[in-house]
Amino acid sequence: MPRINKTVVLALLITTSSIFLLFQLYYYRQYITTSGLHVLGGKGSLVGKEAQWHLVKKFLGLAHKFNLPVFLADKASLNLLSQEAILLRDSQLKEPHCTFLCTHRDFVTFGLLGNLWKYDASLLEAAEERGLELLQVGGKDPRLVSMDDLIGSEIPLHLLFRFNSRVLHVVVLYERSGNYLWHGPLRLKASADRTFAPFGKLDFGRYAGAYDRPELLLTTLDGLDVRIPKNFSRFLGELSNNRFLECRYREAAAFYQLYPDDTSPEAMDFRMKAKSLLHLAARVLSELQVPFWLSSGTCLGWFRQCNIIPYSKDVDLGIWIKDYRHDITQAFQKAGLPLKHKFGKIEDSLELSFQGLDVKLDIFFFYEDGDIVWNGGTQAKSGKKFKYVFPRFSLCWTELLELKVRVPCETLDYVMANYGPDWNVPVKTWDWKSSPPNVQENGVWPIKEWDDVIQVY
Repeated sequence: MPRINKTVVLALLITTSSIFLLFQLYYYRQYITTSGLHVLGGKGSLVGKEAQWHLVKKFLGLAHKFNLPVFLADKASLNLLSQEAILLRDSQLKEPHCTFLCTHRDFVTFGLLGNLWKYDASLLEAAEERGLELLQVGGKDPRLVSMDDLIGSEIPLHLLFRFNSRVLHVVVLYERSGNYLWHGPLRLKASADRTFAPFGKLDFGRYAGAYDRPELLLTTLDGLDVRIPKNFSRFLGELSNNRFLECRYREAAAFYQLYPDDTSPEAMDFRMKAKSLLHLAARVLSELQVPFWLSSGTCLGWFRQCNIIPYSKDVDLGIWIKDYRHDITQAFQKAGLPLKHKFGKIEDSLELSFQGLDVKLDIFFFYEDGDIVWNGGTQAKSGKKFKYVFPRFSLCWTELLELKVRVPCETLDYVMANYGPDWNVPVKTWDWKSSPPNVQENGVWPIKEWDDVIQVY
């Protein structure tokens, strides 16, 4: 009997095993390519990223059927994007995968353009047919609320789809009169299932938010056709500073019950001119990319009566001194607003005033100092300096005179600092040097600096 060559036998075994493994790999690829992503859990259900991918696929099928104008608005997903990823048509890849739509989180977020969507009650039934659970959260429509109608009507604000413990959050964005998008807060009713979604982790819903309308781009992510913000970096920036404060219509209506509104021709004319001036100032500062907020009497008017105070005779804005630009004055003059006066300097108490059409625009620059912030004031005839002290505050969006503008989020603290506990009582006689409770004398400008720090035109 001939001896068996061990080397030959070993080679045959290796070859046979390799062929068998290649066959298994080929079969596996063919199976998941034709059948989709099917990784099963212990009970035969989809888990992890595969469940997330199927949830998004089912939802996009619903969106197509019901003509839902949706786009990807997920913070984690958009952070993974790059221009190269947008251009990659990964639907052409043979191996399915989920990179952008399946992140480390167990939910994904889409935005829905509410003004382009007509609600269809059959959406719930269609979702159930696809194996999706749906939780709808509504709220009052602020676009229909006014001092004449404080009730408003109910509109859908948030839709949450759940599949195998994974959640897809749809935040409904409505266009407001200031040409921006708004979403409402996510407030659950007492009977709602609070375990339906990780509500505390969601990107949207802790409070109302406001955004510029994004230009959308259709691309392919993880094998699915999805619309995304074309400038997703800007959209992500807005996500971190999106909080919106609604005008306090109920309190404003109560204010006007005590102090009837001035509807004289002079008051109406002033408000019309103040509105034009505010819109112009916002356009100039937006082009310069300088953030600002409503300050002093203009902020008080918004907070107290949802309008401009007719006897204030000016428009007041605040800007952080760190955002000052040397071309601000030139930009306003180019827009038709000549410089009326310039007080102070960049390092101390800077204030600019521009002359509009019978209405003055005052811009106060704010300085940060420990636990407080302050802006300065200067008396032209004496060179005396004044300081107006406020508690620290953050900035929120709101709407005034059909314009999206910022205000201090801690508005009551801001107003009380400037106007005291009786801020809700109109005061027509106001001395800027002594009336504010937060004013402090701050020395005198040296005479040798007057030419630079006191400029009146």
